[in-house]
Amino acid sequence: MCFPLLLPFSTAPVMAPWSPFGPHLLLVLLLLCPPLPPTQAHRFSALNTTFNHLALAPGQGTVYVGAVNRLFQLSPELQLEAVAVTGPIFDSPDCVPFRDPAECPQAQLADNANQLLLVSSRAQELVACGQVRQGVCEKRRLEDVSQLLYQAEDPGDGQFVAANAPGVATVGLVVPAPGRDLLLVARGLAGKLSGGVPPLTVRQLAGPQPFSSEGLGRLVVGDLSDYNNSYVAAFANTRSAYFVFRRRGARAQADYRSYVARVCLGDANLYSYVEVPLHCHGQGLIQAAFLAPGTLLGAFAAGPKGTQAALCAFPLAELDGSMEQARRLCYTAGGRGPSGTEEATVEYGVTSRCVTLPPDSPESYPCGDEHTPSPIAGRQPLEARPLLHLGQPISAIAALQADGHMVAFLGDTQGQLHKVFLNGSQSQVYHSQQVGPPGSAISPDLLVDNSSSHLYVLTAQQVDRVPVAACPQLPDCTSCLQARDPLCGWCILQGRCTRKGQCARAAQPNQWLWSYEEDSRCLHVQSLLPAHHPRQEEGQVTLSVPRLPTLAMDEYFHCAFGGYDSLAQVEGPHVACVTPPQDQLPLNPPGTDHITLSLALMFEDVAIAVTNFSFYDCSAVHALEVAAPCRACVSSLWRCHWCPQSSRCVYGEHCPEGERTIYSTQEVDVQMRGPGVCPQVEGLASPLLVPVGWESRLALRVRNLQHFRGLPASYHCWLELPGELRRLPASLEETTGDAGLVYCQAQQFHPPMAQRELPVPIYVTRGEGQRLDNARPLHVTLYDCAVGHPDCSHCQAANGSLGCLWCSHGQPACLYGPLCPPGAVELLCPTPTIDMIEPLTGPPEGGLALTILGSNLGRDFADVQDAVSVAGQPCNPDPALYRTSARIVCVTSPAPKGTTGPIQVAIKSRPPGISTQHFTYQDPILLSLSPQRGPQAGGTQLTIHGQHLQTGGNVSAFVGSQSCPIQEPVCPEAIVCHTMPQAGPGEAVVRVVFGQAQRTLGASPFRYTANPQLTAAEPSVSFRGGGRLIRVRGQDLDVVRRPLLSVWLESTAEAQATGNQPQDLRRDCGAPAEPPQACVQLEGGLLQCSTVCSINSSSLLLCQSPAVPDDARPQRVFFSLDNVLVDFANASGGQDFLYQPNPRLAPLSRKGPARLKPGNVLDVEGEGLNLGISKEEVRVHIGDGECLVKTLTLTHLYCEPPPRVPQPANGSSALPQFVVQMGNLRLALGPVQYEAEPAPPAFPVEAQIGLGIGAAVLTAAVLLLTLMYRHKSKQALRDYQKVLVQLENLEIGVGDQCRKEFTDLMTEMTDLSSDLETSGIPFLDYRTYTDRVFFPGHGGCPLQPMFEGPGEEGHRVPVRQGLTQLSNLLNSKLFLLTLIHTLEEQPSFSQRDRCHVASLLSLALHGKLEYLTDIMKTLLGDLAAHYVHKNPKLMLRRTETMVEKLLTNWLSICLYTFLREVAGEPLYMLLRAIQYQVDKGPVDAVTGKAKRTLNDSRLLREDMDFRPLTLMVLVGPGAGGASGSSSAQHVPARVLDTDTITQVKEKVLEQVYKGTPFSQRPSVHTLDLEWRSGLAGHLTLSDEDLTSVTQNHWKRLNTLQHYKVPDGATVRLIPQLHNGGAVSQSLAQSCSSGENTPMLEDGEEGGVRLWHLVKGTEEPDGNKVRRSSLRERERERARAKAIPEIYLTRLLSMKGTLQKFVDDTFQAILSVNRPVPIAVKYLFDFLDELAEKHGIEDPETLHIWKTNSLLLRFWVNTLKNPQLIFDVRVSDNVDAILAVIAQTFIDSCTVSDHKVGRDSPVNKLLYAREIPRYKQMVERYYSDIRQSSPASYQEMNSALAELSGNYTSAPHCLEALQELYNHIHRYYDQIINALEGDPVGQKMQLACRLQQIAALVENKVTDL
Repeated sequence: MCFPLLLPFSTAPVMAPWSPFGPHLLLVLLLLCPPLPPTQAHRFSALNTTFNHLALAPGQGTVYVGAVNRLFQLSPELQLEAVAVTGPIFDSPDCVPFRDPAECPQAQLADNANQLLLVSSRAQELVACGQVRQGVCEKRRLEDVSQLLYQAEDPGDGQFVAANAPGVATVGLVVPAPGRDLLLVARGLAGKLSGGVPPLTVRQLAGPQPFSSEGLGRLVVGDLSDYNNSYVAAFANTRSAYFVFRRRGARAQADYRSYVARVCLGDANLYSYVEVPLHCHGQGLIQAAFLAPGTLLGAFAAGPKGTQAALCAFPLAELDGSMEQARRLCYTAGGRGPSGTEEATVEYGVTSRCVTLPPDSPESYPCGDEHTPSPIAGRQPLEARPLLHLGQPISAIAALQADGHMVAFLGDTQGQLHKVFLNGSQSQVYHSQQVGPPGSAISPDLLVDNSSSHLYVLTAQQVDRVPVAACPQLPDCTSCLQARDPLCGWCILQGRCTRKGQCARAAQPNQWLWSYEEDSRCLHVQSLLPAHHPRQEEGQVTLSVPRLPTLAMDEYFHCAFGGYDSLAQVEGPHVACVTPPQDQLPLNPPGTDHITLSLALMFEDVAIAVTNFSFYDCSAVHALEVAAPCRACVSSLWRCHWCPQSSRCVYGEHCPEGERTIYSTQEVDVQMRGPGVCPQVEGLASPLLVPVGWESRLALRVRNLQHFRGLPASYHCWLELPGELRRLPASLEETTGDAGLVYCQAQQFHPPMAQRELPVPIYVTRGEGQRLDNARPLHVTLYDCAVGHPDCSHCQAANGSLGCLWCSHGQPACLYGPLCPPGAVELLCPTPTIDMIEPLTGPPEGGLALTILGSNLGRDFADVQDAVSVAGQPCNPDPALYRTSARIVCVTSPAPKGTTGPIQVAIKSRPPGISTQHFTYQDPILLSLSPQRGPQAGGTQLTIHGQHLQTGGNVSAFVGSQSCPIQEPVCPEAIVCHTMPQAGPGEAVVRVVFGQAQRTLGASPFRYTANPQLTAAEPSVSFRGGGRLIRVRGQDLDVVRRPLLSVWLESTAEAQATGNQPQDLRRDCGAPAEPPQACVQLEGGLLQCSTVCSINSSSLLLCQSPAVPDDARPQRVFFSLDNVLVDFANASGGQDFLYQPNPRLAPLSRKGPARLKPGNVLDVEGEGLNLGISKEEVRVHIGDGECLVKTLTLTHLYCEPPPRVPQPANGSSALPQFVVQMGNLRLALGPVQYEAEPAPPAFPVEAQIGLGIGAAVLTAAVLLLTLMYRHKSKQALRDYQKVLVQLENLEIGVGDQCRKEFTDLMTEMTDLSSDLETSGIPFLDYRTYTDRVFFPGHGGCPLQPMFEGPGEEGHRVPVRQGLTQLSNLLNSKLFLLTLIHTLEEQPSFSQRDRCHVASLLSLALHGKLEYLTDIMKTLLGDLAAHYVHKNPKLMLRRTETMVEKLLTNWLSICLYTFLREVAGEPLYMLLRAIQYQVDKGPVDAVTGKAKRTLNDSRLLREDMDFRPLTLMVLVGPGAGGASGSSSAQHVPARVLDTDTITQVKEKVLEQVYKGTPFSQRPSVHTLDLEWRSGLAGHLTLSDEDLTSVTQNHWKRLNTLQHYKVPDGATVRLIPQLHNGGAVSQSLAQSCSSGENTPMLEDGEEGGVRLWHLVKGTEEPDGNKVRRSSLRERERERARAKAIPEIYLTRLLSMKGTLQKFVDDTFQAILSVNRPVPIAVKYLFDFLDELAEKHGIEDPETLHIWKTNSLLLRFWVNTLKNPQLIFDVRVSDNVDAILAVIAQTFIDSCTVSDHKVGRDSPVNKLLYAREIPRYKQMVERYYSDIRQSSPASYQEMNSALAELSGNYTSAPHCLEALQELYNHIHRYYDQIINALEGDPVGQKMQLACRLQQIAALVENKVTDL
């Protein structure tokens, strides 16, 4: 198609007024293309163009398509006729329509989507409203849309018609009014400038101001945000207009509902507006609607999340009745129903109310009037039940009434069109087809053309013309009726599927068949007479056709036999036709005796009814059956007769003259008929068996040869030998009656292959090939005695009729008797031969079935019946199991045990045959049983011990009445069997049956116990290598003999190759049992891997997880407890067993052996180390020594090697190997070499003396040279070398210290994790969290309570009303934006004020987060526009504007759940790890410096001697008594002896109140620490008391060292007795923010300064005068010489220890493995849109925006201030460390390279290596979010709606509104001026509403 020619014009911007050249030039180009043939023009599309709306001209049927930037005019066949270009144009939704672009600086090129497309028939105009220019409309000519008739030059706000937002629907109608057309438009809320446009307006189409609503009706709404209608459709009939929409109910109703509104067509003022709710029973909201004749059809959302649809029909009479009832109640009864409940009201927040007018008011004012209430809303919903359900949401409905039937057309959101027959309550979809592209929704503009023959279907990409009914596509009557299309039926005389109106005689009976009529069947031929006809003659055929339509007098039916026509004679339902002559019939197909043609009853060229008719050929019948031609002829389906003399099959009455006729079986009253009269061979008169090699003469019985009338003829016999057809002359010998004999000439037969018996077919011919019928298949059997009779007994046992004899002539053989010379016949057979007997033993009771195999063991059973003896005892043969000459099975007789002897078989008159094997009678004895119990489910492997158990060949075991299948073989001393299931527990006697003998173990029965029960199994995870110990707990586990843990695997070919075939359970007696195979292949392709569990006790099994191949997928993990199978999940309480990939460990050293110093901790790196095992299960060996595993993480294993050098485990290597054993996995990581001081080698004494003399000489020379250098240089060199040695030792020490510290820390964190499982992480509740984030630094009470004054009660009510109105006023977007801009313009409005007001707004609008988000996006767009002209990289860098604080608060709200569920745990673990590490070292209580820190400014650089102590803290009710009270508990607390008493109290509180949030703990300042020693020694400790040491104006704080408190001392916390500040303290805690408490100040009290660990830098003057002792001066001098940076390695140690926790925290923040919070995705998408909108292509700018908005704004604040989310105390030292980590995070977010040098701060040097890796994490985080699927507006709004309910404190919100009003009051005049200066604000009376609020809040109510 030529539509792609639209492309060159699609990007040209259009300015108002539009250029007149574009549309005409475009149309010329389009018309240059040859149009498609009309038959193909069923679809129209334009490349890169999105279609919006569709309209249809009522008369000529022209189609109009409204699209983005285009209007198309199409013919009814969708041929393009004209096009108009409508965009893009320069526009902004924030500007009114303008001429000069300078009037709207933010304007940019915008696409113009069509929002409304209507046809005005009276004026022959097309009304088109676009999205741009505030939704103004234009008028175009219907005949040529490229001709613009009207466009407003300078439209006023009264001409803003359509919604200017793409997602907001606009619907409209052109309705007739007296002398003019009016436009009714309904739309949703969109854009801040359209906030004053009512949802429903009446507009004029003609006049000076078209589209203006001045002087016409407007649906006035009090607050648009409360009544944001979403319109679905608009319809009109002859009297009324109807609007279908969705909206949230009244203010008391938060849920959305479906409504329909009605206004009278002549009501230009909307006085008649009435709406009622619609309710489709059990369904969701309405999605599409259509007004069909008498019915309103609605498609409602159904199913989960509205993914399905339901169709409901609301009768229009009921709908109008419901509206009339609502109108009547509101007019005459004040809206109250008979029961007094409110059934009608005046809606939309207007001042009008339901009234009580005279009862006849509804009739007097059918369309309302000025004095009637309006708009009216009925409260009673109109109910309907769904007619049908569909699987996809419905987006469009159309309906058609034809021939009295209603058909609906439903378009769904996937581009499918469904046709539905609305047949009362039996509605059904009878056809569905894909029209639009899959996934493209069908537009609500689904239109039926003027002829009701086609449907126009619109999607975003194309317009399709679809037939309403597909009748012509249904080729035959059956398909026409089966289609069940109510618009289609079969027109019989036209022979096609048509609409009823297209069938000319449809009104006459039996002319048009409809599928929904009863007994509606296609015409068919019910019967044929005759059913077939001979092809050689013509005849008449009569057809019976029920319900045959009646023809006119001059019309005829005719019959068509294939291609031959014959006129038909009709009498009622019977039709007679003449068959065609033979030459008009086609030949019979080869191999058949007939041809079947189509017989059609025709009207003109239309087939009315069709059947098949056969023409047969009797002459072809007998040729198909060679063996019996006569029988085939007279028995055929056709009426054929046989002429025996001429051997012909003929039709008709009889054979030619002079020849007898054998008639068909279908003839009646004739004697000579049927196959029994045919001349035939009945069978053999001679023996059937013919010996091979002997001349034999065959004789056959014949019958009915008299039909040949005695004519002489010769006869022959024919035998079909293999590879040869042999002909033998024959003679006929007639006997009595119609019978006779045919004798074949004698003949010898020698088949080419020797066979025991060979059947040979035989038949007889007469004359020259005239074959006699075989009455049945005939054959003779050639037999050969030599075949199948290998010995004499077999030969003599052969059938006597065969005449076989054993002939000893030459080679003894079995021959036909006459073939053996008389002297060579052997009448007696040789002695029997016994080859084998089985079994060789039997019980003394006998009854054993003994099998004897051999030859010549008798000709028949009679020969051996009494001929067998076993060890001298008779043995009774079994006739059923006897095989001639080869096998005897006999049953032994009883005999004493120990009897032994051979077997004898004595055939009569022959010597006996004696076996070489002997049979022994032995007595089997059962001795014992193991085990003696097992589960009732069976499966126990039972071993029966005894003697001579291998007795007999048929041994079976039983436990009680149940068999116990034996595992082969049976051994002499043991039988192994497996028990079967038993009904219940109990004892059962074990018995073994040996043939007929039985032995029992009565003394030791087997006991069935209850089945074992599994109650727990852990752990539930393992590496694929297996071998992990699984502890399985349960009951009665020790009754299981062989418990297994098995796994079924779906495996690949490689894995299957590792599996073996199921193990053969057969074993050798005495051989050790083979170990079970690890994996076996099962049927169905599954692989089963198993391990045997060990039984620890009756309640504990110890199993090792089976090893599974790497590429196999586990399907089921289960325990096999004999016959009890228990899934792992059932045993573990629902926890499935999980296989993790095998861990990977890096070698210790890539070059040579790893070097290890004794005492160092070994760090092994790897991947996935702790996924399938715990550290306690890992075994690490260095040679024959064990390396104790201290810590196991995902990527590291830390172990402590043996202190002494271990020996190699095997002598093959000199160095011990480092081996890690994880279950079955054994990982060797290389050799380890211990570093030790080298031992001095043995050296000869003479060499030592010589070396000493040489060394002395050399030393003297060196000393001489050294004296030449200056003394200071030598000293400096020594100092430098010392420093180098110090640094080297320090570097080694730091690494070791890190490992040890990290191991201790991981142990502590493991304990903490277990504690957290019970107590949980102390998260703040949501309200406290928001208070701290919104109002940082305001303590716990950021808002002042209202009405605290004594005289405030009277003022409270109006203030509340005023604040409530202020809350409503904030919902006006224009007011809120004006308020924010006005406040920010004030010079005295500080940055603190801006943040405070933004937080107040966040609090006040928390219940409407969707609205708050919209405001924030608008302000962010303004902020971006501001910074784009300056420096876009500076945007969001600080929090200087209200929108930046709003963004902070918005993120805090949206990410609270993410904090709690994802990032909170690693952040809390980091906080606790920092606290634990800080507490392990001394902290100066005065200066705040600590030994363990990351912040160099907080580093305690001096060495301190300290000792860790463990204090026992008394806790509990008995703690107040004597030490050691039984009712008190001792809680250990770790402290340092250098800790001050306050520091000790803090650590003790941390231990005692572990798991208790900080805010719920007592304050450390309200408690004293009491030391208890002995029974009566109580000493209260404090930081300062009389014992404090004061020296030179320095007072040292008391420590535990000062009080000499020993390790293990008992202490107790007691309330302070003289706490003057207790009251104020408790009051302060009620509003505490959980923030830091200041440390002790280094202040002076009376000239005395406090110190703890180190003194301050400035010393008092007195100390300078006083001379120190010599030792003190030396110490000071040494301290001055020391290098302070030495102590900076403590920072490295601290950093290495905390590294894992920092990584985990950053990973939680920057990982997208879990779904990214939708708010983050939504925000980043919005920032991407802003950048694209402003043309910012620099990726660095976008990176900075995202970093500033999320990572630096929210996450850095959270990292630095964990008290915002947790209820914890953050000390100054912890705060300083968090500041370093937060700074590292900040550095990781920057785009610039992270360069460090010698002058860089220490904090940056610490993480210099990690920051590049963190930068990659940030980049990957941004990239992954950008590539993820976009966050839809609906998903975000749904999430925000859920969050809106989190903060439900109404008084708190009133306090926020009160403080917000205080800010408004400060700048009241400026705000009022700004509102009055805005034209839209004037129309909305925003300033007036604010003045009313001020009057209420400030109590300025007057008497007016």
